[in-house]
Formats: sequence, structure tokens, C-alpha cells
Amino acid sequence: MTSSTSTNGTAAVSAPSASRESRARSVFRVVSGNFLEMYDFTVYGYYAAAIAATFFPTGNEFASLMLALSVFGAGFLMRPVGALVLGAYIDHHGRRKGLILSLMLMAIGTACVAFVPSYASIGLLAPAVVLFGRLLQGFSAGVELGGVSVYLSEIATKGNRGFYCSWQSASQQVAVVFAASLGVLLNRLVPTSEMNAWGWRIPFIVGCLIVPFLFYVRRSLQETEEFAARRHHPGMAEIARSMVKHARLILAGMGLVIMTTASFYLITAYTPTFGKVVLKLTSLDSLLVTVCVGVSNFIWLPIAGAVSDRIGRRPVLIACTVLAILTAYPAMQWMVAQPSFARLLLVELWLSLLYAWYNGAMVVALTELMPAHVRTTGFSMAYSLATVVGGFTPAISTWLIHTTGDKASPGAWMSFAALCGVVATLVLYRSTQSREQYRTA
Repeated sequence: MTSSTSTNGTAAVSAPSASRESRARSVFRVVSGNFLEMYDFTVYGYYAAAIAATFFPTGNEFASLMLALSVFGAGFLMRPVGALVLGAYIDHHGRRKGLILSLMLMAIGTACVAFVPSYASIGLLAPAVVLFGRLLQGFSAGVELGGVSVYLSEIATKGNRGFYCSWQSASQQVAVVFAASLGVLLNRLVPTSEMNAWGWRIPFIVGCLIVPFLFYVRRSLQETEEFAARRHHPGMAEIARSMVKHARLILAGMGLVIMTTASFYLITAYTPTFGKVVLKLTSLDSLLVTVCVGVSNFIWLPIAGAVSDRIGRRPVLIACTVLAILTAYPAMQWMVAQPSFARLLLVELWLSLLYAWYNGAMVVALTELMPAHVRTTGFSMAYSLATVVGGFTPAISTWLIHTTGDKASPGAWMSFAALCGVVATLVLYRSTQSREQYRTA
């Protein structure tokens, strides 16, 4: 086994051990880039109305917003491609190298959205560049979640995989809270007219400024012992054949993830637009609710992951999906009947609890279900295919409300996603012995 040399002239050992440094530092280093991925996606959702006016002016508010949200969703179409290409890169070259590459691509995509001139300045080139930036972000994100989750599962201590993997999602909640808090601050400092004209770019520029620090942190990642100990690292052709061989498993995994992606984007990225445009609440109210949702998610995710380590993944997954099927739409109906900050907060916190407990068990379950030699690619493909569906949640919710006239219809969409989750759970856990053996290893 060979070793390579880093740019600063020090030897980068090919099989270093995560045990040489504190587990907490390892977790922080790997989830740092995950923060940027979710921060970028969240900020776009928060300022979709301003982005629509800047890059997609049609003279019709609904049409412009749908175009902006469709471009938001278009990024998810690239995730399966990124999952296959970058996932294969990680499974062949190592977790560390792939996670650094995905961070670089994400940063370029962020810059495209942050600095491109408006439609009024450069015409159709403006939305084209924004679309390119979103597609590049989607390509990168296609492997980011999988790479981070697999890395965490492979450095986890015995019997604690659920707890370790939960920090992948927990880092996303830090991004949600940070982005929403920044939005609250800007709401106080920048007049609404200026915020819609140019102020919405500030959060994207902040994301660009964070990149050098995140790159420095992630560059010091150690390779996992499990990957380094593996003698055979499959190439692209072998990984592609494995994806075909395990197609049914990946599709079932996709069903498992749809609940996560639909519920997450409903309670985070879509909340500011829903609160302002549909419920007619102030931007400040909607952003404050989003901050609370992010904090709630952050608290519940590690708890849910730890509980799933003790009682198993299946009971947690089934309980959360059944509760979502039964309560998501009625809760939304109660909220829209008399829109208020208090009702929006209570409903969002309830949906947050369902999302966080489900996701705390789901992420580690998906790593356990995938064959070890293609774990990153398999996880990323299942997750990315699901985000092609769930990532369009803001656009689907907007369309459902416009078409049906029912402001609570996003709750029905979440219930449908939960139905996908419970069916996938029952299919995947028909025989639980092998999963339990991996879970307790």
C-alpha cells in the first residue's frame, strides 16, 4: 500500500486511523462541508421570491415563483449523476479525497448564484448561469450526504452507529439555524425593497466567505480504517455493474429516503415562502419559526439515532411514518384555518419531531443496507433518486395550493411521502437478521 504527499510536503499516510484523534474532531471535520451544502440549498429556498423577481421576471408572480422553485428542484436532477460519478470516485480513491472534491464543486455553484447579474442586466444569460450553478450544486450534493454518512458509520464506536450517523443530519440543522438567523438579522437591518433588490445576495456571499475555512478543516480529514484495510477498491465499471445488480435494493432505499427529503424541505426551505406568500405572515415570523425548527431538529436527531442503536431502526421508522400519515394533513388544516405565528410554530415543531426521529434512524439504516464495497455509491444513488422527488417539495406544494385552492395540501404531500417510507421499511426489513448483525457490530 502506497502513500501520497500533500501540498505542504508532509506525508499523507494512506491508511491513517481515526483513533489517532478525538472522535469529536473527526465528526466535526467531516460534517463541516455538509453544512455548506445544506446552507446553500436552504438560502435559495428562503429567498425564492426575490430570486424569482431578479432572474425570472414574467409579469406573473406565481409563474415567476414556479420558475425559481423549479430551478431549485433542477439541482436535484443532477444528484443521481453525482452519486454515480463521485460515489464511484470515493469508493475507489477514498472517503477523504472525494469529500474534498465535493466541497470544491459546491463552492463554485454557490458563487454562480451569488454574483451573476440580474435578468435586467444580461438577459437570458442570468437565469442560465443560475441554473448551471444549481446543477453543479446538485451534482456535488449527490455524493456529499452519502460520503459523510458512510464516513461516520465507518468511524463509529461499537453499538453507536445511529448516534454517529445522526450528526450528518444534525450539521444540516446548524446550517438551517445559521441561515435563518442571518435572515432575521438582515430583516432588521436592510429595508424590504433593498432586500428584494440586492440584499438577498448577502447570504450567498457569506457562504462563499465560509468556504476557505471549511476547505481547511476538511483537508485534514483522516481516511477511515475500514476503507484503508480493504485490499480491493472497485473501479467505475465494477461499481456500475453492482448498481444494476442491487437495483431493487436501491429503489427500496429510495422509498425509504423520500419521507426524509419531502418533510425536510417542507419544514425548512419552504417555510419562509409558505409563511409569507400563503399564510400572509411577516418574513420575520416565518424566519423565526425556521430557526426554531432547525434547533428542534438538531436536538432530536442525535437522540433518535441513539435510541435506534438500542431498540433497532425498524420500530422508529414505522412509528414516525404512521404518525405522519395520520397527522400531517390535519395539522396543516388546523394551522391554515386561523394562520398565526403560534400555530405555524406548533405545527412545524410537530412535523420537525416526526422528521428528526425518522431521519435519525433512516440514515444509519441506509448505510447498513448497502454492500460494503459500494456503500457510498449505493447510499448516494438511493438518496439522490429520492431527492429528485422530495427536492421538488417547494414547487409541488406551491402547485398543489394553486391548483386545489387548499392551503393545507402540502400536508397531504408529506403523508404520501410517509406512505412511501413505511412501505419501503416493511419491504427492506422483511428479514432483519443481517441488518441487526451489522447494527450491533
